[in-house]
Amino acid sequence: MRPARTGDVSAVVELMAPLVERRILLGKDLVELYGAVPEFVVAVDGDDRVIGYGAIHAMWEHLGEVRTLGVSEQWLGLGVGHLLLEAIELRARDLGLSQLFCLTFEVDFFERHGFEAVTEDTQLVAADVYAELLRSHDEGVAEFLDLARVKPNTLGNTRMVKRL
Repeated sequence: MRPARTGDVSAVVELMAPLVERRILLGKDLVELYGAVPEFVVAVDGDDRVIGYGAIHAMWEHLGEVRTLGVSEQWLGLGVGHLLLEAIELRARDLGLSQLFCLTFEVDFFERHGFEAVTEDTQLVAADVYAELLRSHDEGVAEFLDLARVKPNTLGNTRMVKRL
């Protein structure tokens, strides 16, 4: 595990491609990925080739989102995803975050790591924070808030949270 570098973006895009094609991940423009490099960690093999990736995105003082987590198909089931999520959670704690959100098809994976599905009874943030978050142009924030305009992007996904 190491922090991502700008030179890793092409490898991340290549690893993301099959997941984007299967609509498991939303595709991201290169400019977005380069801008988000400081949010990413990557897993690398012995030759420093990227075999997994993931990002933590701060959404509010206490709240962050696990974004764009994926592992090369050749490395699935070998603990790479677990190590990536551990690294993301460590970074989240370093940022001062105490709650993580994710939008995922991989419910079992995230449940094994302490995430719980969001229900209608789950209060994610206080009303004043909700009002502030509504001002965001970030699609991830809109997904967190479960806004109608992002519903087509989130069909079949589960909103999940974890307290750190």
